Amino acid sequence: MTIAARTVRSAAFRRQRWLLTAVLGIYFVYTFIPLLYVIVSSTKTNADLFGTFGLWFAGDFNLWENLRGLFTYQDGAFARWLLNSFLYAAISGLGAALLATCAGYAFAKFQFRGKKLFFALVLGAVMIPQTALSVPLFLMLSQIGLVNTPIAIILPSMVFPPGVFLMCVYIEDAVSNELIEAGRVDGAGELHIFGKIAFRLLMPGFATVLILAFVSTWNNYFLPLVMLSSSEYFPITVGLSQWYASATSGSGGTVLFTIVMAGALVSVLPVIAAFLFMQRWWQGGLASGGVKA
Repeated sequence: MTIAARTVRSAAFRRQRWLLTAVLGIYFVYTFIPLLYVIVSSTKTNADLFGTFGLWFAGDFNLWENLRGLFTYQDGAFARWLLNSFLYAAISGLGAALLATCAGYAFAKFQFRGKKLFFALVLGAVMIPQTALSVPLFLMLSQIGLVNTPIAIILPSMVFPPGVFLMCVYIEDAVSNELIEAGRVDGAGELHIFGKIAFRLLMPGFATVLILAFVSTWNNYFLPLVMLSSSEYFPITVGLSQWYASATSGSGGTVLFTIVMAGALVSVLPVIAAFLFMQRWWQGGLASGGVKA
């Protein structure tokens, strides 16, 4: 390759790199603006919230007062909703990740009658929006008396078809058939092979499904809205929406606007903390757990 051709190729590569960087920058700004608005709005008074520029801070920093009002309004209902959201998301996330890992392992490493049909049903379930299933779930759970209980949120959230698909694809490459056969030759049972050998190799995928299921349950609004009628069981999504509805209707007063914005800011923090905590499982090599075994 001549020097001129190399120069032209290098210039084209630099233009392509700058173009990709610009696209990523635009996407970052587009996704960060709503979060910036929440952060800025939670620091304002009611007068500043409607009388100043929405994407910049006002002269009066009112964050601590808004947080105090957030956790004291209606006898501290927000703290109870925050705990409910965490319990729903944590239990459902762990259950969904464990079930998805077991199902993905079965689809990837076992041969059984009807395997293709069941896997096709899983793929079909991925395409169905969760809101379309809320009313049938309500009718089914109402027949067994589980409506308006935490179980009505936790059990449906444990069924996470995207996690099954992701784990099936991941296990195909992460766990070799030779490793499983070696365990069988040594006399290990299938549960022992899965729990002591394979599962250690699957921690990065398990962590990925866990955080996806956690965030999905944390952000779920329509299912709790349909299933729950008592405010003591509300998650943050339903509780804040009711406060916002009260503010817009005038029954709650304009003070609720800044409280709702502060609540939206607080609701983001556990998701960020969960992501940072689970990030440790993505940093190691895929086979590090198997070496330790």
